[in-house]
Amino acid sequence: MKNVLINIQGTVQGVGFRPFVYRLAHELNIKGWIINSSAGVEIEAEGDESNVENFLVLLKNEKPVNSIINDFKYVNSDIKNFTKFEIKESNNTSIKTALILPDLATCPDCLNEIFNPKERRYLYPFTNCTNCGPRFSIIESIPYDRANTTMKEFGMCEDCRREYENPMDRRFHAEPIACPKCGPQIKLYNANKEIIAGNEVIKKAAELILDGKIIALKGLGGYQLIIDARNNRAVKRLRERKHREEKPFAMMFPSLEMIKKYCEVSKEEEKLLLSVQSPIVLLKKKENSLIAEDISKGNNYYGVMLPYTPLHHILMKELNTPIVATSGNISDEPICITNEEAFEKLNGIADYFLVHNRKIVRQVDDSVVRVIKNKPFMIRRARGYAPYPVILNEDVPQAIAVGGQLKNTVSISNGKNVFISQHIGDLDSKEAYSAFKKIISDFKNLYDINPEYIISDLHPDYVSTKFAQDTGLKLVQVQHHYAHILSCIAENNIEGEVLGISWDGTGYGTDGNIWGGEFLKINEDKFERFAHFDYFPLPGGEKAIKEVWRIGASLLYAATKDKKLVKTYYKDFDTDVILNLIDKKINSPLCSSVGRLFDGIASLINLKQNTSFEGQAAMDLENILSGTLTDDRYKFEIIKAGENNYIVDWRKVVLDIINDFTKNISKQNISAKFHSALTDIIIEISKISGIKQIALSGGCFQNKNLIEKTIDRLSEEGFKVYWQSEIPTNDGGISLGQMKYFSYLNNFKN
Repeated sequence: MKNVLINIQGTVQGVGFRPFVYRLAHELNIKGWIINSSAGVEIEAEGDESNVENFLVLLKNEKPVNSIINDFKYVNSDIKNFTKFEIKESNNTSIKTALILPDLATCPDCLNEIFNPKERRYLYPFTNCTNCGPRFSIIESIPYDRANTTMKEFGMCEDCRREYENPMDRRFHAEPIACPKCGPQIKLYNANKEIIAGNEVIKKAAELILDGKIIALKGLGGYQLIIDARNNRAVKRLRERKHREEKPFAMMFPSLEMIKKYCEVSKEEEKLLLSVQSPIVLLKKKENSLIAEDISKGNNYYGVMLPYTPLHHILMKELNTPIVATSGNISDEPICITNEEAFEKLNGIADYFLVHNRKIVRQVDDSVVRVIKNKPFMIRRARGYAPYPVILNEDVPQAIAVGGQLKNTVSISNGKNVFISQHIGDLDSKEAYSAFKKIISDFKNLYDINPEYIISDLHPDYVSTKFAQDTGLKLVQVQHHYAHILSCIAENNIEGEVLGISWDGTGYGTDGNIWGGEFLKINEDKFERFAHFDYFPLPGGEKAIKEVWRIGASLLYAATKDKKLVKTYYKDFDTDVILNLIDKKINSPLCSSVGRLFDGIASLINLKQNTSFEGQAAMDLENILSGTLTDDRYKFEIIKAGENNYIVDWRKVVLDIINDFTKNISKQNISAKFHSALTDIIIEISKISGIKQIALSGGCFQNKNLIEKTIDRLSEEGFKVYWQSEIPTNDGGISLGQMKYFSYLNNFKN
């Protein structure tokens, strides 16, 4: 006989782990018990020695598909002579380290039930089991039990109770379990809060969508705005009402087969679309699309997802056509999660409201992913992924990292785990700032965190920085681009010296200037600015980010010193003001940003002079590359400015681009030559550095052409290249990088 006490940590709650263990114990004649705790799962197993040994192996090898084991420990214990194996009531006495599962897409078994008229959950929009359904969006505290979720408001009927208490049923302790008799319900309202459909709600909603109406649908982690994706008039109306001029809309398709009619889909992209995470995936458009042009005008890609909740599945079955499914919010504000908030804020945008009475605890946007080098590449991390942690190599004291200003996320440390929040967004509005504070409080409560330290960006004007300064906690600050590279280091567990190439739009440098074209020598808690793009003025400061002609004029003036040429080249713009700002150094901060360089080049070739969303000009410069064939490239100059100090001079590139443009060389070829030049610079600086490990991070590397060319070229030259997959390379990864720096400080201190 043998008795072992087992402790398992990871994603082992809400995934059918306890019934799996229960069944395994019965198969092997194991006695004892299993219990959910705040730390994970605890098991005491007793039986024949060979059976216990087999039990330990199978626990790890045959675990439920959605479970993740991060830590598996066991010790021998005294024989207790148990007579049965039982599932005990959860306890809440240990430190809260259990991993909360993200919300999961509807599983095939539940789908079969939903569309089977003989099943009691036929067409029921809240069907779920231990393999799927809401998790993160409804949990209020851990351990993950029904009493700790918003489903506690719904008492189970006898049939659901029977399934819930049967260890052999796939709904055993499926905490959101529900059916038409006892679970949440849907209703359809008009903008005056009048019920217009009690029966056949979804059929009526589908009719309205096909009629060109805008529907506000209460989804999993918040509201979505739904329209027919083939109806350009409806798309234009939605853009006008939402004040979203050009930024592409995401779409939902009824099936993978239909997606393939409109988009090119690789095996890896198909895998992502069908995954339990079910994110929005960026897919290359096919020609002759029937999709409304204004959904993704001027872009080679669609953002596409499949239905991921029963409500979406039922609606899409009724519609059998693609729909726009975009965030239910006023632009630059968080998505609405309560019915009251939706009726208040979306009135004037939505014509009708498809709502339900299951509360959402926290906003969770749809995640956005693309495929880079046959791997997932995260752009926005939220539903399906948050709040999975990144696991560091060392324990870190409890702390909060508050990220940057744009695409904000926050991170909280608990042992080796760094829990990264869902995407919060830009902190430019009062509502976004409120959401930011709420999520910090939410994470602290979920994990019983009482931190001494808070980590922020260096930028004095970031809302997140000011928040950190006002908390009274011990403040640690991290340079923005260093944090970018550290997030890549943390995700990939890189050790040793690294050359970090951090290219983005803007970030506050240690010299007080705006950085964004950086080559950083990094050795754990220290970095050295090895090389950077030469500075150029941003006339008007932040205004230049939207009016990118200002950047184009600035680059041209810096390259030529010819005011007359600038005025002629930009004759339709008020260049006198710009030139005056630059000459007098008024509101013209110096900038080394590659992101802003992209903006300026887009302006110089008259691709884009004004933008309606961040990064639009750079996206356009990437999008025109499609089908371009040229091996030519522009030549940057690298200037040695001192020991371990190099400057990338872009002036000759600007002059060559102007020359090509005036000779009517195509914009496509100019863009291709510019992209190739950037890759050349990376190779050259990497060789000069003598460092073999290269880490890429920053928003510029969301450019598929740039990052794939860079990875290929560096690999060919014998460098070991690292980039990000699970965590955004944009500012959504900054909070992780901040926490990695804190882990270094703590590690060296101890």
